[in-house]
Amino acid sequence: MDWPTLADNERVTPEDFTALLTPEGRTLLDSLRDYDPGRELAVATRLRRDHPAPLVSAALGQARLRQRAVAKFGAEDAFRMYFTPGGAEMATRASVAAYRAGRLAALGVRSVADLCCGIGGDALALARRGIRVLAVDRDPLTAAVARANAEALGLAGLVEVREEDVAAVDTSGYDAVFVDPARRGGRGRVFDPEAYSPPLSWAARAAAAAPCGAVKIAPGIPHEAVPAGAEAEWISDHGDVKEAVLWFGTAAADAAPGPGPGPAVRATLLPGPRSLYAAGPLPPPPVGPVGRYLYEPDGAVIRSHLVAEVAAQLGGRLIDPTIAYVTADELRATPYATAYEITDVLPFGLKTLKALLRERGVGTLTVKKRGSAIEPEELRRKVKPQGPNEATVFLTRVAGAPSMLIGAPAGAA
Repeated sequence: MDWPTLADNERVTPEDFTALLTPEGRTLLDSLRDYDPGRELAVATRLRRDHPAPLVSAALGQARLRQRAVAKFGAEDAFRMYFTPGGAEMATRASVAAYRAGRLAALGVRSVADLCCGIGGDALALARRGIRVLAVDRDPLTAAVARANAEALGLAGLVEVREEDVAAVDTSGYDAVFVDPARRGGRGRVFDPEAYSPPLSWAARAAAAAPCGAVKIAPGIPHEAVPAGAEAEWISDHGDVKEAVLWFGTAAADAAPGPGPGPAVRATLLPGPRSLYAAGPLPPPPVGPVGRYLYEPDGAVIRSHLVAEVAAQLGGRLIDPTIAYVTADELRATPYATAYEITDVLPFGLKTLKALLRERGVGTLTVKKRGSAIEPEELRRKVKPQGPNEATVFLTRVAGAPSMLIGAPAGAA
């Protein structure tokens, strides 16, 4: 999604934002719900005849953010909420925040210190579960936005927002601590967990010191960076991995060690939720020839290193020891992987693929890759599929050899 850059946030002052909360500002913003950003200059010119220029600029920026936030928060909430460009980009998706709030509620949590709360996405989900929230952010504008969101959604009675350095917050009176460190800097995404703000080591200590704690992290975090005693959970929504979370003080995190060194891990798929859990690394699955069916595990399953668990459930095997594709000779239903029926297993070759697609009249080609350097769009340009039929091609390795697997979603006509 093309969010505005974080630098756009610097052009909005707390005073500009406060003006949006006045009756004039609210009315102006409501009138822009369906405006066309492509006509922004004409709209701005018209509105500035009756409203102060700074208010018009702030309202137009907020209207754009609300339109883009619909995908993350849904229209009902997005058009009542307020955003900063950076906060909208980094806020937890509503479905994920609701899931996490539900898990905390199930653990008996009734109060949470939400540190680095951003625009309040997680705080709102927690409050909707009846959980009392202290939401803290050191940025004045961000804290003001979080406060306005709690009020806009009728949750101000459960959400206290403070503009404060999280390191100075006393969390001892709360059942749980949730930390969402900033994972972006002036040069973009931050990949080193110790370069988060605050660093992962500090966030983990703050969460682990509470009866129950959670730290939101980037899904690309290596397993060896997971702190001892934590459960690492990867969460996907409709097949798209959204984030990872470190949990402290949960029954799962305190479970007996698994079969080898490594963190307790969980893969959670939304909607559902559906979860796979392992207290430690599992033995690797067997490797064997491609069978009739190929299973593509959900991204959360792959990130959490639980492909072996899915392979065991399917009675399957890997097609290559380094590739996360599971194959089996029988079709079994599973929420944790998508099944494809394979018709051809061939050595990689563009001429061979182009001839086969032409022979079968394939014009709609879905390209999937794992362990291949070629890009899907590049492949489509070179093979130029034409015809009324559809197919899926997997560019991958089979027993170490570059290969093409051709088929279609299992059960497709």
